[in-house]
Amino acid sequence: MSWFAEWAAYLPQMVSGLGVSLLIAGVAIAAGYPLGLVLSVLVSTKNLALRTFGLAIVEIGRGAPALVILYLFYYGLPKFGIAFESITAACLALTWNAAAYSSEIMRAGLQSVDRGQSEAANALGLSRTHTFWRVIMPQGMRSAVPGLMGVAIQVFQGTSLAYAIAVPELMKSAYNIGSQDFNYLQIFTLAGICYAVISMPATWVTVYFEKRMARHV
Repeated sequence: MSWFAEWAAYLPQMVSGLGVSLLIAGVAIAAGYPLGLVLSVLVSTKNLALRTFGLAIVEIGRGAPALVILYLFYYGLPKFGIAFESITAACLALTWNAAAYSSEIMRAGLQSVDRGQSEAANALGLSRTHTFWRVIMPQGMRSAVPGLMGVAIQVFQGTSLAYAIAVPELMKSAYNIGSQDFNYLQIFTLAGICYAVISMPATWVTVYFEKRMARHV
């Protein structure tokens, strides 16, 4: 049987695993970006306690490997009576990872907004809250879009680590299929193609937005 015929036979199971990977990535991004915005504000605040707390969350999330965070949620927390299903643990771990990386991108975007914008809003009588939400954030988030798209790709690729805690995502599906006849080369090649089908177009879109942002600047 040719490679293509075998791939066609295995594809439904691989697509099922890919669906789980996309689900985990979607949850992590949807929850991680708002949390990242909160962390970016905490890191930028003048309150020392809040800034220290925000920095600790960000630096641990960025400094510790995603696999270590994954193990902490799945194997570590049960010691304190907190247990999660494997897919929930994967979502939480990657949410933290996405929030930590996106917070720095968002903070840089917010800080890139010219100070004159805040002064103009103040002259118009806008409160600090209205100035942030209606003036600073829209402009800052625009410049942060390419970086956030890059984080989304990173999170999607990071879902492969969930294999380590038996989440039935793409890599787990590939391993299960490969273990049937030990034909790992073909199966992992197919898994790589599945990741590329999602990641490559997303990368092209990211590059497009980067060029658009650069032209705007």
